[in-house]
Amino acid sequence: LIESRTEDEVEFNKVQYKTAKKEAKRAVAVAKSNAYERLYQRLNSKEGENEVFRLARAREGRTRDLGSVRCIKDEDGRVLVEDAEVLERWKGYFCKLFNGEGVDISQHSEHLAREGQQNFRPERLITRVEVKEALRKMKSGKAVGPDSIPVEVWKSLGEEGLTWLTNFFNVIFKT
Repeated sequence: LIESRTEDEVEFNKVQYKTAKKEAKRAVAVAKSNAYERLYQRLNSKEGENEVFRLARAREGRTRDLGSVRCIKDEDGRVLVEDAEVLERWKGYFCKLFNGEGVDISQHSEHLAREGQQNFRPERLITRVEVKEALRKMKSGKAVGPDSIPVEVWKSLGEEGLTWLTNFFNVIFKT
């Protein structure tokens, strides 16, 4: 809309935007409907009895922190709502992030396991520079996350806090 030069272009772009917005809403509604239908089918089964209680706890916010992300998009832009698909997407994302393009961590691990290196886990530690850069990019004055700690606290800890935070992230990453 901003780059439009004439009123006709502006109007045309508005119509396209509204159409795309409606289609996106419809796609989200269909995905939600399908996910709820599968959930209801699971809950009505014998195995679903325990899941009712898990859902009740999750609604109260006692059981989930960062794990509350229930859907993400795959590389093609398709919304993933199944737990297994979401976990697989996160696995692929981190494989690319830490190992570069085209490296399949599971194949590499299987190869090393066959050669007798059972406890092989390829990992790269998080550096102080990465943590410092991430803190620098965080905007102050925003709402707190699931940890209820404002960004300003992390930024005010200085070099000692940066070292502690880096070590903390690496402990989490290794587990």
